[in-house]
Amino acid sequence: MLGPVILAASRSDKMRRFISAAPGTKQVVDRFIAGETVDQVVPIVEDAADKGLEVTLDVVGEDITTPAQAEAARDAYLELIERLKALDLGPRAEMSVKLSMFGQALEGGHELALANVRPVVEAAAAIGTTVTLDAEDHTTLDSMFAIHEELRKDFPQTGCVIQSYLFRTEDDARRLAEAGSRVRIVKGAYEEPASVAYQDKAEIDKAYVRITRILMEGEGYPMIGSHDPRLIAIAQELGRQAGRKLDEYEFQMLYGIRSDEHVRLAAEGHRMRVYTAYGTDWYGYFMRRLAEKPANLLFFGRSILTKG
Repeated sequence: MLGPVILAASRSDKMRRFISAAPGTKQVVDRFIAGETVDQVVPIVEDAADKGLEVTLDVVGEDITTPAQAEAARDAYLELIERLKALDLGPRAEMSVKLSMFGQALEGGHELALANVRPVVEAAAAIGTTVTLDAEDHTTLDSMFAIHEELRKDFPQTGCVIQSYLFRTEDDARRLAEAGSRVRIVKGAYEEPASVAYQDKAEIDKAYVRITRILMEGEGYPMIGSHDPRLIAIAQELGRQAGRKLDEYEFQMLYGIRSDEHVRLAAEGHRMRVYTAYGTDWYGYFMRRLAEKPANLLFFGRSILTKG
């Protein structure tokens, strides 16, 4: 099982330095990371819009150790929103945020994260778009859901993410599948203990289907985060069974993975959103992409060998 090993490496400063310095790293990072600056990512949003796609933008970086860093993360999103506003791209691009970037793990972190994320949600609403709160490891979820509930009082379009590998998620899905809600379902990409999460891929997939059914039969707006052709087909069938029109749910896939499928689903009339990460602090995000799919690790290994 390579996934847990890679996730453990994602927390190692020694591995961070090694991988950052490896000759082939940039080639692979560029596959998953759209750029380091707003100037680099804006053309990607424009290109996606031209292809009939939408995006959700993630300014990567999770190792926040001071309130000043959390404020800098807030300001990076506010800068992004200003650029989208100037280019009238708000309706095509939402934001995805990790509350760890907004200070959630610091002293008084729940209140700090809420205070930092609120102006981002407010600014996004002002340009006609939304914010989705990404799920992180299970110890952060009660805080994330509480912040989500608080934000929805003023900004009901605020979305959140749930993860099928956690035992708790079916109950969370039932609670969240209400009118006006926006919920992204993913498998999950953090190392979790057997006491709280399924460890077997088949069990995770079965839970994903059960949760997708709950969301499709609910009154909210499901966002299907998967690259798995079988799960995508099942989601389409569950949508049909629930009587949903194609614009009453959407698919989401990562930038750099199955790009042809992005275009194909959009051409069929589905809403298709590309999760697009950018920024300089890419290491944690990059390592989770390697952990999710062994082929990504093999691609990385070949790149190092051919560039070394």
